Amino acid sequence: MPFDYDAELRLHNARLRSAAAVGSHDRVLDIGCGTGQTTREAARAAVDGSALGVDVSARSLDLARKLTAEEGLRNVSFQEADAQVHRFPQAHFDVCVSRFGTMFFADPVAAFTNIGRALRPAGRLVLLVWQDADRNEWSSVVRQALSAGAPTPAAPASGPNAFSLADPAVTERILRAAGFAEITFAEVREPVYYGPDGAAAYEAILGLQPPGGLLASLEPGAATQARQRLRAAVAEHETDGGVYFDSRAWLIAAHREA
Repeated sequence: MPFDYDAELRLHNARLRSAAAVGSHDRVLDIGCGTGQTTREAARAAVDGSALGVDVSARSLDLARKLTAEEGLRNVSFQEADAQVHRFPQAHFDVCVSRFGTMFFADPVAAFTNIGRALRPAGRLVLLVWQDADRNEWSSVVRQALSAGAPTPAAPASGPNAFSLADPAVTERILRAAGFAEITFAEVREPVYYGPDGAAAYEAILGLQPPGGLLASLEPGAATQARQRLRAAVAEHETDGGVYFDSRAWLIAAHREA
């Protein structure tokens, strides 16, 4: 079954929505919007404002537009664009939000500087980013299950990856260099949802790129054993309400310097 990121991140989404506190007249920019759930939620709050979602995936944006049309929202737009370099209208947006959409920037200082230019002076930035891989079961447990007994590969120390903004000191330096101030970090510990039962969660995980890549690198016998370990790991996390893995994230808030 296709992986449903909106379902996976339902509890995180509620935390981001609360922290963003979008006002009725706000103009909102959503970075890495995917299929647009966070963009649509911002638009519903900004009843006299607007919301723009940007993403590099044309396929995700096609679904975002379809879902938006079905909901009858008229103050939402989507654009296929790379937020690192796209020429946004300067000093236009009141709030920029991102749900795990800013960790893959090749040059994060340049990227956040570009985003900052799109915000009005004192405009707000609200981000969700993952903490270290070893603090996230959805990463560590799956990688351990598929590693065929070898040491679990560590996340890259630098460069674009899911955990590139995990270190608050590093991330604060990036944001300050990009022109942001009043930077705060709040820990978010919420489970992530991987499916209604073990079978669905197992198939969903195998459909993701990192697990699929790890399996493809193994010899057939080792791959079979890895699949067995993964099934067992998923079963250990199955509850009456579905399969959940623990996660740790940072909810980052900042303001563009006036």
